[in-house]
Amino acid sequence: MRQRTLGERSIGAIGLGAMPLSVEGRPDPEAALTTLHAALDAGVTLLDTADSYHWHADEVGHNERLIARALAARPAGDREAVLVATKGGRGRPGDGSWTVDGRPEHLRRACEGSLRRLGVDTIDLYQLHKPDPRVPWADSVGVLRELLDAGKIRAAGLSNVDERQILTAREILGPGLVSVQNHFSPADRTALPQLRLAERLGLAFLPWSPLGGLARSVLDDPAGGVPAHTAFHRIAAERGVSPQRVGLAWLLALSPAVVPIPGARRPASIQDSAAAAELVLDAAELASLNGPFAALTNG
Repeated sequence: MRQRTLGERSIGAIGLGAMPLSVEGRPDPEAALTTLHAALDAGVTLLDTADSYHWHADEVGHNERLIARALAARPAGDREAVLVATKGGRGRPGDGSWTVDGRPEHLRRACEGSLRRLGVDTIDLYQLHKPDPRVPWADSVGVLRELLDAGKIRAAGLSNVDERQILTAREILGPGLVSVQNHFSPADRTALPQLRLAERLGLAFLPWSPLGGLARSVLDDPAGGVPAHTAFHRIAAERGVSPQRVGLAWLLALSPAVVPIPGARRPASIQDSAAAAELVLDAAELASLNGPFAALTNG
């Protein structure tokens, strides 16, 4: 697979967002493991998880344990090539809702729990899952600084953040900050300023839910225009590939900083996503996909 850079690591250009393997609608554990192995066999070397990726209240870390099981079954060389990125700072009480907890004491405990479940001494990439409005941002980020200094994490990342929060974290973490993970997809491009800032700072940008909108035949124009038939489906038909593969190839073309992390419940889904790393769109196709966002997405 084509490679991209995250911190000091070279990783496959397409990662796997492992959340669907552990939340509502999840496959059984053996099917989930089969999907994880299919991802690794396809060249995926970034697995994104979180302690809050679970369904019921009594199974915190369900997704992390799945990933640990999958990696334990791989040859040593395969395991060493994989970068596991987990997150702390959110919770799931079991009723379908999500909570936020960015208190330093919670984040310290959460990191220790993730270390145990992943079966490692050091986490490759530890990310703040979401800013907690009740906690000063510098206090939450300061825990990442502590964890870096203690050697419990190799690198730090942020998720669901704005530009000011990125810049503040950069001041606190310096080169220890290596990534930003925000929602970005064909249907939702509002995080473009954060993508461009990450690019300027030399950070990887990990779009979560990067295939949003591609299951529909139309995409709403966020500028308020009438819905238009998406070019993603047209180009996919012309290329003989899925719209999802075109969507991921478009994301990769936006910036060398972008490493999409599509989710998957079935091997076929992640195999199709991984193939996007080798799909190169031409200038006319990209202009059509950029549409009303052309001036922005051209940098």
